This record gives sequence, structure tokens and C-alpha cells, in this order.
Amino acid sequence: MSKKKKKQEKETTIENFYDLKVNEVDELVSILKGDETSSEKEITTDIKEITGEEVKGKSERAKNFDPYKRDKLAMLPTWLKAIFIKWWFAGCVCYFIMWGLGELLTNEFDFVRAIFLGLIMGMVVDLLVNPSFRYLDSDRKEYDNYMMFPFPFKQFWTFFANMIYYVIVVVIVYISYRGLNQLIMLANDDWFVGVEPLLFGTICVIIDMAFIGIKDLIVYLVKRHKNKKREEVNPDV
Repeated sequence: MSKKKKKQEKETTIENFYDLKVNEVDELVSILKGDETSSEKEITTDIKEITGEEVKGKSERAKNFDPYKRDKLAMLPTWLKAIFIKWWFAGCVCYFIMWGLGELLTNEFDFVRAIFLGLIMGMVVDLLVNPSFRYLDSDRKEYDNYMMFPFPFKQFWTFFANMIYYVIVVVIVYISYRGLNQLIMLANDDWFVGVEPLLFGTICVIIDMAFIGIKDLIVYLVKRHKNKKREEVNPDV
């Protein structure tokens, strides 16, 4: 058998093995290019028609699906999801720790309790909040703007850094409560603002995002200064 004939048989075998759908590939390329007239057949989402297998015991929604359809959660803006997650976890810390351990701690929101809540808040952020951001994040790293220490999980030092940082945040929350109640007492001595999850989470997020905003501004100014110096040294680059 000649070498040319062997090569022809080998190519035929490979083609039959992979069973390439040349027409479907050309149709997909035309669709990606935006050629609406390239395919007269409507794209189906029926599992039976796509895979050739009948799906039993599934609802109509499961039988007719679109793998490229974005869910409602993905359609929400990044800032809204990030703020809500931070607010919700801060409220949970207030509810489960401050209210849940109220009998073991002092009855009032004092300085010692603020430090304790700050330590717990730092652990919750490092172990739950930031991993949630990493799970929802994309290659554009949108959630880095909502973390004080946007580093990977393997950086174990961020655990202690977050604890120290959130002690500062919660202490400022404590000062904010005292200042707010002092202003209220000037008008009415019989009424004051108590510590509860909704307001605690709101004040905590406002202070947290203020610090993160300052950090992001400093990082931006430092990067701009470095880029400016690099352009002065290498103007042709």
C-alpha cells in the first residue's frame, strides 16, 4: 500500500471519528458575526432536541432552558449587592452577638462591648463577607472597591488585619451612637436611640465605606504618581 493511500485512509478515519459538523460551525460563526440571515432555523432550548434524550420527571422550565440566560441576581448592580451583603452581616453580628449575648455582657453599648463586637465583625468579614465577594466577582475585580484588604484567601494576615480594622470601625459606631443620643437629649430627655440591627448595620456600612473610599483614593493617587514618574523617565513608552 502506498504512503499516499495510507495517509488518505488515516484522514478519513479521523474525520469519521470526530464527525465534525462543518455546517453547524459555519452557522455559529455567522451568528457571532451578527449575520441574522445566516440561519433560518430558530435556536431551540428544548433539551430533548439538543441532546436527543427525553428528560423524564422534569418540569417544563427544566425541559426548556437557556444556558446563557442571566439570572435576576446577576442583573443587579455590583454596588447594591456589595452594600447589602455588608449591611446584612453587620446586622447579624449585632443581632446574634450583642442581643444574643446580652445577659453575659453589660447591658449598655459601652466601649468594651464595641471592641468585642469589632473583633467578631472582623472575623465575619474575613471568613464570610470577603469570600462572598470573591464568589460573585469576575475577572474585572469589581468587588475589590468594597474590601479594605482585597487580597486572596491564602494571605492569612488579613484575618488579623480585618479584626483590628473593624475594632476601629465599631468603636466609631459606638461614638456615633453616643453623639446621636446626646443631640437627641438636648431636645427630649425621655427618648434615646437604642442599638438594634438595622441602624447598627447602616452606620457600620457608612463608616466602613468611608474608610474604604479614603483607601481607594490614596491607592489611586499613588498609582497616578508612579505612572507620571514612569512617563517622565521613559517618555517614549
